[in-house]
Amino acid sequence: MRNTKRLGAAVIGTAVLSTSLAGSALGQDVEGFVDISGSSTVEPVSLLVAEEFNFMNPNWTYVVNGPGTTAGFEQFCNGETDISDASRSIKDSEVENCAANGISPVELKIGIDGLAVIVSTQNDSLECLNFTDLYAIFGKESDDVRTWEEAAAFAAELGSETSSWPSGDIAITAPGDESGTWGSFIEITLEDLQEARAEAGNAAAEGEPYTRQPGDIYVASPNDNVIIDGVGGNPNGIGFVGYAYAVNNSDRVRMIPIDGGDGQCIAPDEETVAANTYPIARDLFIYPAQGRVDPASESYNPALAPFVDFYLTPEGQQLVSLAGYVQLAEDALAETQAAWEAAKAEVGA
Repeated sequence: MRNTKRLGAAVIGTAVLSTSLAGSALGQDVEGFVDISGSSTVEPVSLLVAEEFNFMNPNWTYVVNGPGTTAGFEQFCNGETDISDASRSIKDSEVENCAANGISPVELKIGIDGLAVIVSTQNDSLECLNFTDLYAIFGKESDDVRTWEEAAAFAAELGSETSSWPSGDIAITAPGDESGTWGSFIEITLEDLQEARAEAGNAAAEGEPYTRQPGDIYVASPNDNVIIDGVGGNPNGIGFVGYAYAVNNSDRVRMIPIDGGDGQCIAPDEETVAANTYPIARDLFIYPAQGRVDPASESYNPALAPFVDFYLTPEGQQLVSLAGYVQLAEDALAETQAAWEAAKAEVGA
């Protein structure tokens, strides 16, 4: 688990932006405390936004934690946090859990991320992988696949024509089931093939789990830094993380171009992620609790709405880019802003 707790500290990385905004209409002398938890992928964005907002409002403080999307929603639906960061949409079961505790989450899209499949910079064999290759490496039927030679053979059996593979033992370090990154990776790359194989009568592809089991081949962690360490430190390592983490550690890990099924190998970068031409992209969200902006609610937190307001300004979107992700297009940002204004209006905020 990654716990990043920063109370009222501005950072050098936002100094230029802070200088330009200080004293503007965004500095509101807001007071109070906001507790944010959830996705370790969204965590750097929320941390930057919180640091910036604190710079303008020194009596406003915060905590930002990154235990993973699923763990974050559990805390949020138990009433322990004000905002849940998420690298996937909230599940129906999680909405029901929130509702049982009188909590109404407001879904706000704040940026776009590409999921980068990474190997060590010492691995120069892999040039491109398709979804079938990824299933052979990470999928539910791959528990017995322990070497790169076995992964290549299984991928070929599944119909892949990829010819460039490493040799030796496979060492996976990647998110586990507590991570929204894990869920997004499965939904985008593995789920369709698993369902097709199950429907074709392959009993080993039926039901949960949706990836190979963690163990000696697969070290599961919700902490992106642990994944970078595990993959970057092993010539036979492979895993997947948010694009920003891969970019920020390009001296240790290399991003593999991905073929989403059309025969084109597309590498993740800001342009391909924003244009949705990179095959493994996903939206990033924050979920404020609507009741905490309701002046009539026992859970009302007057420090929350001004912070979310700032999060959704063009200045807040600059911080999405600063964190290494792709900021929303103007029309998409307008939709998010409208959703937030509607949620506030509903409770008279």
